[in-house]
Amino acid sequence: MRTKVWAALLLVGMGVRAIAAQTPSQPQNPDLGMKMGKPAPPAGPLKITFGDKSAEWTAATLAALPHKTITVYNEHAKANQTYSGVELIDLLKPLGVPEKPRGKEFQLYLVAEGSDGYQVVYSIGEVTPDVHDGTVMVADALDGKPIGETGPLQVVLTGEKRPARWVHNLVAIRVRTAE
Repeated sequence: MRTKVWAALLLVGMGVRAIAAQTPSQPQNPDLGMKMGKPAPPAGPLKITFGDKSAEWTAATLAALPHKTITVYNEHAKANQTYSGVELIDLLKPLGVPEKPRGKEFQLYLVAEGSDGYQVVYSIGEVTPDVHDGTVMVADALDGKPIGETGPLQVVLTGEKRPARWVHNLVAIRVRTAE
């Protein structure tokens, strides 16, 4: 009898999780939110933190920095898109994040968050050109114009098969250490 009760409780719990996963209170994928007609809340400045150090960036302050341009295929838009922005490592270095990580520094990871609560994790190795061939940037322009409804700032990565880890309406990047 106990086994049947536990099995029933397990199935009920799994069903609740499945329903919750299908009906989020906020869109978990920024593109999904746009398709549902629910634009993300307006983005404020981007705040980057590492330990007790932090910096804030707006589209205007980011525009003053040296920019890089990349062209990537956006699976959602079914088109090549050209983004311009600042490599993420260039925003992290002034806060003390190593640009050439060694040993235990590979325990560092970043959590990027959009204004809608969508979060993505990147390892320090992914955002460091010393380790990874791809480019991770905080973009402020798309096809030569300021980013529209998915902006003003967005994380964009080269080498991704689809843009699931591109964070729209970027408001926070927190650098943390795995234990």
